[in-house]
Amino acid sequence: MSAGWASAQGRPTRLVLLRHGQTPLSVERRFAGRGDFPLTDDGHAQAAAAARRLAGWSIDAVVSSPLRRTRDTAAYAAKELGLSVETDEGFVETDFGDWEGMTFGEARALAPEQVDRWLADPETAPPGGESFADAAARVVAARDALVDRYAGRTVLVVTHVTPIKVVVQQAMLAPLAALYRMHLDTACLTEVDCYADGPMVVRALNDTAHLDGSPGQRA
Repeated sequence: MSAGWASAQGRPTRLVLLRHGQTPLSVERRFAGRGDFPLTDDGHAQAAAAARRLAGWSIDAVVSSPLRRTRDTAAYAAKELGLSVETDEGFVETDFGDWEGMTFGEARALAPEQVDRWLADPETAPPGGESFADAAARVVAARDALVDRYAGRTVLVVTHVTPIKVVVQQAMLAPLAALYRMHLDTACLTEVDCYADGPMVVRALNDTAHLDGSPGQRA
């Protein structure tokens, strides 16, 4: 893979990555992986605001994680864009296993040594769950397939925190531990250009301009 932006050739495939809107678990800062949680009222408002912002963008396809909170967020954008929603299992959130639905404090109180190992090593999975390393391999495969399928076009991917962080981490040629050093708000937008000859370029990260003044935007 070419490392420098100067070597990028041709028209990139642009990934517009939208995190789903607020859920009850994001308000309480709980682990939310494979659980199929709904959006809150504020989450629906955030999704609608993101859709209004995206309405004027040149987007060729809308792809969503299969979970309810992402599909419902994607539906707002798809309606504004006049497109259908395609689901892709590769962009589902990390499986947090036994910690699903817990706060960080609750998980640490239950299993402090396991939480410390998980924080220190992306290869370590929560009990009964998925490591960030395994999640990253899944997301990279899904990203590559998407870039091949929509080469040279712009795709809106409605997904979760971990998949978005992985795409950014890969674009920046950063170690996997960089996932621990990124913050993404609900309903934020992140843009990454993927060039056919290898390089990826981050154009925007955690953009929440469309949420200015909306309730719950930082949850």
